[in-house]
Amino acid sequence: MSARIPLVLLACGSFNPITNQHMRLFELARDHLHQTGQFQVVGGIVSPVSDGYGKQGLVLAKHRIAMARLALQSSDWVSVDDWESQQPDWTETVVTMRYHYGRILKQYQEGTGKDSGPTTNSHHLTSSSPRLKLLCGADFLDTFKVPGLWLDDHVEEVAGLFGLVCVSRGGLEPERAVHESETLSRHWRNIILVREWVRNETSATEIRRALRRGLSVKYLLPDSVIKYIHQHNLYTGDSELKNKDVLLRPLTKQTEMPVKTLDD
Repeated sequence: MSARIPLVLLACGSFNPITNQHMRLFELARDHLHQTGQFQVVGGIVSPVSDGYGKQGLVLAKHRIAMARLALQSSDWVSVDDWESQQPDWTETVVTMRYHYGRILKQYQEGTGKDSGPTTNSHHLTSSSPRLKLLCGADFLDTFKVPGLWLDDHVEEVAGLFGLVCVSRGGLEPERAVHESETLSRHWRNIILVREWVRNETSATEIRRALRRGLSVKYLLPDSVIKYIHQHNLYTGDSELKNKDVLLRPLTKQTEMPVKTLDD
C-alpha cells in the first residue's frame, strides 16, 4: 500500500466572527480525506482576511484573529495565522496560498533535509512532499463566476496547482459549479467534494444580526468568543454600517492591474 500524501488545509475568509460551522469544515474534510486512503491531514490553517477587504460590517482584524484563536484553543491540529490579516492591502487568495505553501515546504525541508524544488504543488514533487489545498464551503465555488472578482490565471493556479476541498451544505450543488466552469471542470480531479450529512446552516451574517438585536447566539459560537464579543462591544448597529458604500477591494484591485501584452 502506498504511503499517504501529507496535506495541510487552508481556510481563507472574513471569519466575522468565526463560528462552530467554520471549525466543523476542518473536521469534516479531514475525516473524508482520511477515508480516501490517499491523504494524511497534518495541519489546518485559519487565515482571516485583512481590513482592506472592504466588506460591510467587517470588524478589525485584531478582533477576528483574537476570536479565532479563542475558538481553536482546543484544537490540536488547526491553528490561526495572522500574516494575511496584517497585510496593508487585501491579498489575493492565491498569494496567501503561495506564502503558506512556501513556509510549509521550508519546514519540511528543514525537518527532512530534502529539497522539494520550487514552491508549487507541481507534479515533480515526491509522494512524501506535503501539499496544500484550499478548504471552503460550497458557496465559495460560486465566487469564481462573479465578474471581476477573480483573475483567470489565479483560478487556474488555485484549482490546478493547489486544489480545493469543498464541503457542501444545504441545497447547494458544488458539482454544478464545477460543471459550469471551464477551468474547474478541467481540474475536477483536483477538487475534492465533501458532503455534510448533518445539516448546519449557521451563518456569520445571521449571527451578527442576532447580536445586533440582543438575541442569544449560545451554541452557535464558542462561549469564549461570545464573551469576547460582549467585552469589546462588537457587532452593533454602528459596526454593521462600516464599509456600507465601499466596493469590495478585489473588484477595484483587479481593474488597477495592467493588462499583459504579448511581450510580457
